[in-house]
Amino acid sequence: MQASPVLVSSDDLYLFNTGQLFRAYRTFGAHLAEREGQSGVRFVVWAPNAREVNVVGDFNGWNSDYRIVDLAQIGTTGVWAGFGPGLGEGARYKYEVASANGEKMLKSDPFGFQSELRPSTASIVTSLHHYEWHDQDWQSSGKSRAPYEKPMLIYEVHLASWRMDGPEQFRDYGRLADELVDYVCGLGYTHIELLPITEHPLDRSWGYQATGYYAATSRYGPPEGLQKLIDRCHGRGIGVLLDWVCGHFCKDDHGLRLFDGSPLYENADYRRAEKPLWGTLAFDFGKPQVLSFLLSNALFWLDVYHIDGLRVDAVASMIDMNFDKPDSMRTVNRYGGTEDIEALHFLRKLNETVFRYYPESLMMAEDSSSYPAVTSPTYVGGLGFNYKWNMGWMNDMLRYMETDPAHRSSRHSLITFSLHYAFSENYVLPLSHDEVVHGKRSMLNKMPGAYPEKFANLRLFYGYWMTHPGKKLLFMGGEFGQFDEWKDYAGLDWDLLRYPLHDSMLRYMERLNQTYRHYPALWESDHKPEGFEWIDVNNASQCMLTFQRNGNSSESSQPIVTVCNFSREAYSVYRIGVARPGCYNLVLNSDEADFGGSGSAMPSRVSSTDVPLHGKPYSIEVPVPALSIQLWQSETA
Repeated sequence: MQASPVLVSSDDLYLFNTGQLFRAYRTFGAHLAEREGQSGVRFVVWAPNAREVNVVGDFNGWNSDYRIVDLAQIGTTGVWAGFGPGLGEGARYKYEVASANGEKMLKSDPFGFQSELRPSTASIVTSLHHYEWHDQDWQSSGKSRAPYEKPMLIYEVHLASWRMDGPEQFRDYGRLADELVDYVCGLGYTHIELLPITEHPLDRSWGYQATGYYAATSRYGPPEGLQKLIDRCHGRGIGVLLDWVCGHFCKDDHGLRLFDGSPLYENADYRRAEKPLWGTLAFDFGKPQVLSFLLSNALFWLDVYHIDGLRVDAVASMIDMNFDKPDSMRTVNRYGGTEDIEALHFLRKLNETVFRYYPESLMMAEDSSSYPAVTSPTYVGGLGFNYKWNMGWMNDMLRYMETDPAHRSSRHSLITFSLHYAFSENYVLPLSHDEVVHGKRSMLNKMPGAYPEKFANLRLFYGYWMTHPGKKLLFMGGEFGQFDEWKDYAGLDWDLLRYPLHDSMLRYMERLNQTYRHYPALWESDHKPEGFEWIDVNNASQCMLTFQRNGNSSESSQPIVTVCNFSREAYSVYRIGVARPGCYNLVLNSDEADFGGSGSAMPSRVSSTDVPLHGKPYSIEVPVPALSIQLWQSETA
């Protein structure tokens, strides 16, 4: 039996099968509809190699012998469609898919908008249009200025473990809309980045092994709750980014794996499909229908949930056909190389599509490879992202900071090398969840020395991070010196704020964030070489760095002179070359007593002298405490 063509337009079928249906979620899945004057639900699913597909659910006892929906394939398109009269919102359902050999499988809807709470796995008929948005001002603002010239402070959050009342007692979206948003605003962040919130069966996968790409996880409540959370962020001036996993998917039986009994969303060649490092399957980017599925999913989160951008996970594993694979699984492309040509095409198409409809979006590549031009436009051969995570900077800096200060002089290049390539891409400097799990220790516990010295090192490190070119991302807990590694099964150790050093660290981070946002020189020219200028890069023996951050030529963008002392030696007088004559005001001192520092005497203002130094015509003398950072700004225009 053939399904009525009224259910799906021929244009949609053509575009879907050619990889050009960019809002496929409006066609596929379960949608409330009317047909011949009767209300019900329209079901549409792609299963080209299935012998038969039925819809089963709580409305027919999960028994396909009692058919409520007459599902049939539309011609030879591979798309099945049908209408369930009398069905409505809240109905639980799955597709019963009979493979070519007759084996029957129960599958969740790839386009399902809501899933049952795990361990149950059925899809739920849901409308996503109930919530009344209040972010019109947010949506219409900020489009006239490129993101490169704006401050960006991202707070990375795993919603389950930010706060917990007990094991698996998660905050719901509505409660987070109050508590999390207030907290982030109070600390001065500009964005929240959510670890994946697409539906996933295992809590401890953190969302990186998904089964429901169009369903916000039910762990934290219904979809309207997530919409409220994002709306509340926008109302407080906070952007929301989603960690998006488009490279691979979960193998659970109810998910995409062997969806119609054959490799459908995955490649038929197991060497291409398998991700042995993660126990997942890679998407087959060579299938146009998979492109329609993924490109539509990117737009779905921007359309329906008003997400402001995507952090695309594991780009390096997508573009390298043999990423972390044994020799027995190695393959090459049609030119004999190891670049995944189809994945590269997908990434370019992804960015072109997102920026076509949402030109103000943020598209960030989590890419640990040296692949060039990740943030260059596609029309010049780039991948088209507007930001890339700077994993090289992160690795070098953590290696340096983990070194005892007594031995740092021999590793000086670790903190200076990044400036050789800092402007080759548009970078985000990530201090993410990946760096505080699996035995890597927390940010605070990576620092050498006794407890007070760990805090001094961390304040210094965060200060250098904030003044280094590039936008910023910090994982939750790092802002108050979480001592233990991130525990994904428990809330952050908020009780630590009862202790002075942790409370002081939180106050320091609030001040550091405010300082960053207040002074345009620290972010206005992040992507331009002229935005950074070394004063003294070569003082390895004293573990000292001095440099200047430059904004544009306006008075509000006057340069910031930065002094970093990575040693245990304090200097009552330290001379620094400066380009401008006049007075310099102290903007920030990490060694303040209020931040947990020594509180040693520090002038709030110093005057330059006509003593040339470091290639500059003038110089200033300032005290420099041990393991500290100071920021100074000239009063001159």
